[in-house]
Amino acid sequence: MSYDYDLFVMGAGSGGLASSKRAASYGAKVAIAEHDLVGGTCVIRGCVPKKLMVYASQFSYLYQYAQGYGWGVGARSSRPKFNWNKLITAVDTEVKRLSQLHISFLEKAGVELISGYAKFIDAHTVEVGDRTITADKILIAVGGEAVKPNIPGIEHSITSREMFLLPEQPKRFAVWGGGYIGVEFANILKGLGSEVTQIIRRDLILHGFDEDIRSNIQAGMANHGINFLTQKVIEKIEKTKAGLQLFLSGDDTEPLTVDALLCATGRKPNLAGLMLENAGVEVNGKGAIQVTPDSRTSQPNIFAVGDCTDRMNLTPVAIAEGRAFADTEFGHQPRFITHENIATAVFSNPEGATVGLTENQAREKFGDNIKCYTARFRPMFHSFTGSEERVFIKLVVEVNTDRVLGAHMVGKDAAELIQGIAIAVNMGATKKDFDNTMGIHPTSGEEFVTLR
Repeated sequence: MSYDYDLFVMGAGSGGLASSKRAASYGAKVAIAEHDLVGGTCVIRGCVPKKLMVYASQFSYLYQYAQGYGWGVGARSSRPKFNWNKLITAVDTEVKRLSQLHISFLEKAGVELISGYAKFIDAHTVEVGDRTITADKILIAVGGEAVKPNIPGIEHSITSREMFLLPEQPKRFAVWGGGYIGVEFANILKGLGSEVTQIIRRDLILHGFDEDIRSNIQAGMANHGINFLTQKVIEKIEKTKAGLQLFLSGDDTEPLTVDALLCATGRKPNLAGLMLENAGVEVNGKGAIQVTPDSRTSQPNIFAVGDCTDRMNLTPVAIAEGRAFADTEFGHQPRFITHENIATAVFSNPEGATVGLTENQAREKFGDNIKCYTARFRPMFHSFTGSEERVFIKLVVEVNTDRVLGAHMVGKDAAELIQGIAIAVNMGATKKDFDNTMGIHPTSGEEFVTLR
């Protein structure tokens, strides 16, 4: 049978862009459909604009720390001023520039971009607007979306999507949720000068991370002035003249009044409207597309990568899954990626990063044959700043083989350091390998090779 395209991709986010360009490089005729700006969550409303805001939020601390190194306030101003509108405009301009850049990359690769939302008619046919399109293979790469709990007044809250569009900086800001999105935005707004409260249903933020990572980041955030309300959920929201009134669980809890509430309680695969049932594509119990390790769905010619499969929702993972799919199906180089030992970071203040197993995961797998090496210290940068900031590092080691199963860090440049250490962990490095590596002095990174 003759098809319009060899490959049709639904969604021009990280996974869709990577797979379509790689498939086209093998000579495939490829089209990709997107109803929003090209680039997906990461470029448009995720890691890229958020990291730009992280940078902006750090200048207030640098200004404060500089005074310990002899820098004083000039005669013209007693304190720095922050312009919210200038930042938001700059971020929006950069996002649009990157989106256009990705469009040019598609054009250069020979991939046809179709504007609109694609939905299935059958396993080989999709509809985009008034067009009906057929394809030999179809890749679903539609990502995920934020979800809100169903409580009275929830419509007054915002999600991470709207964070980049706020016309004014909220003076009183609340975050509901303890995942990395909520943690990062809590730190961003605090650094920019807002009064921040974070509401979590557990005792600690960042569920699923190593316990020491969780406690050290939360303690650092508290030291920076972020107020934590633990073991709490919001039961009702009312909009008043004074602001949003948040009614919390617990008889002894007074309502909290804020100017804006970020609801960061979870995300789900963005599958609404795809008409997956028309193509025979199965969804698992978590509401994600069910796939095999090589990203194949229940329909042999349909594949899925990225957040819509809810395997590991990270941009580099979606890109790797997309390229592996294209290499396998169009480059005749069968492969799939492993989701083990993938490094990740939380761009909080203090920053956290991790790779490999947490201590609890390691003990569940290896029992008592686990030894942890840790250090907590003041970084040299803060010798004169007066800050109580501390760096925490940890190696999780399996005793019998001496293999490093996990590496964790809280502190300045944690993500940059763990990225390099992730190579060693993935290569199966032992604690002895770390010990035999000469450190760079004076750095925080050298502590990883001097742990005893």
